[in-house]
Amino acid sequence: MTNVTRSRPLSPHLQIYKPIPTMVMSIVHRITGGALYFGTILVAWWLIAAASGAAYYDWVSWLFGTLIGKLVLFGYTWALVHHMLGGLRHFAWDLGYGYEKHFATKMAKATIIGSVALTLLIWVVGYLVR
Repeated sequence: MTNVTRSRPLSPHLQIYKPIPTMVMSIVHRITGGALYFGTILVAWWLIAAASGAAYYDWVSWLFGTLIGKLVLFGYTWALVHHMLGGLRHFAWDLGYGYEKHFATKMAKATIIGSVALTLLIWVVGYLVR
């Protein structure tokens, strides 16, 4: 019996390709898009709690104020900012800019650096205003 898979070409996959910044940012952009669904549920929960009365709102606010709650909200903030910057990068591509390999790599690196910096800035300003 002959092995028919030996004559077939291999499909490229993540174990074949060397990860490059643009590929990694594309994958992270998709993941953050999915994470935003979860975060939107949290925002809706908070709004429902605000409309439901003081006791329920206080409980939800307490939950979001715990260490785990703050970590989840920090992650949601980062996902939101990262997805926005990735969307701007894709918008530039839609306009026909940034296709050069070196520039695309710089934009991918700027996306991750910018998302972390903006998330930290948002949280620092939030705590200072509070």
